[in-house]
Amino acid sequence: MTQRVDLGGAPTGPLAGVRIIDFTAVYSGPIAASILGDQGAQVIKVESAAGDLMRRGLPKSNGLGGAFAAMNRNKKSVCLNLQTDAGREIARQLVSTADVVMENFRPGVMDRLGIGYNSFKAEHPKLVYVSINGVGSVGPYANRRVYDAVIQAISGFTTLQPEGAPAMVNSLVCDKVTSLTAAQAVTAALFQAERSGQGQRVELSMLDANLYFLWPDVMTNFTFMDPEVEKIPYLDHSLFLRRTSDGWIAVMPVQQAELLGAFRALDVEYLIDDERFNTFEARARNRSLMKQLMDEAYAKFPTEELVQRLEANDVPYSKVNMRDEVVDDPQIQAMQALWRYDHPRAGEIRSPRPPAQFERTPSNVHAHTPSLGEHNAEILAELGIEQTRISQLYDDGVLYDDAAENSSA
Repeated sequence: MTQRVDLGGAPTGPLAGVRIIDFTAVYSGPIAASILGDQGAQVIKVESAAGDLMRRGLPKSNGLGGAFAAMNRNKKSVCLNLQTDAGREIARQLVSTADVVMENFRPGVMDRLGIGYNSFKAEHPKLVYVSINGVGSVGPYANRRVYDAVIQAISGFTTLQPEGAPAMVNSLVCDKVTSLTAAQAVTAALFQAERSGQGQRVELSMLDANLYFLWPDVMTNFTFMDPEVEKIPYLDHSLFLRRTSDGWIAVMPVQQAELLGAFRALDVEYLIDDERFNTFEARARNRSLMKQLMDEAYAKFPTEELVQRLEANDVPYSKVNMRDEVVDDPQIQAMQALWRYDHPRAGEIRSPRPPAQFERTPSNVHAHTPSLGEHNAEILAELGIEQTRISQLYDDGVLYDDAAENSSA
């Protein structure tokens, strides 16, 4: 069953006490910051009056976009006009209180605003400053606008399909790989800062993150520089997705014992001794023929019978869930992998639990996804800015929030 979570408690994760100023938007940066927020960090999201683009994404509940809700829980929101001197000064004050700054603008933007790393390096030597960008700060593509599809194209993601024209992976996979890499980089830099007392700037490009991600399996032909090393056919992962007589099943027998179990489950034991398929290299060289024979074998059985046969022979398998079946999968239910909590504006929300289970310092969801500028007054008061000054900053167009829109929605 889905676990019910009550918001409002204190952060309990291993990063409790860490303060992050999050200037990131869209996907890669916000997901990374949310991971760190789940792990206990205090994350203050800084946005312009237009707000993060994903606030406008569909589907929506009472104005809150679903993707934005998933990527920005456990954060507070401050809305600043960084085109004003007063806005930039408040941003500088926020950074001076931070352990970590995260940004994913194009290279040079933060420097031009006067809030780049070099502006704080001397006075705040322990600061960890993480800059996420598309393709780094040098090279012919450095000044391009870069989103997920562009990185899929450069990195080779679009050519992973074994046959036919290039195709996009039907998910923002490059953004999400980058977010996981960024979250790990933040914790590594924090560890070093605690050990040495010295922070540092960390530059992370989407291209680097995704080349690293792809290299161990789909780019192995380019690992060895010796031209005499034999190239191998690329693995066709469609081998692991099989049509049954009434549906689909995923099966991935990797080890020899698992493959033999699959042969037994499918009543094709005769393949066990076939020299074309009895070793890893033989199967690689005869991949097309093996796929044809196995496709024919799977198609003879209904899915439920195959489930029993594969289970009995200890073969890695799963029935294929359609998207609307995922939330009711018995394993997901048993793990309580999806949590539910109430959002003050959007109603009940369901989202995945923090994936790392820390025994002593458990991650939690303690705060709802914020409205734009929801915490302006709270955060500025923490900086010592008086209420009369905060009101003046609203009048001057330095601060903004969407309270008016919320009240009329």
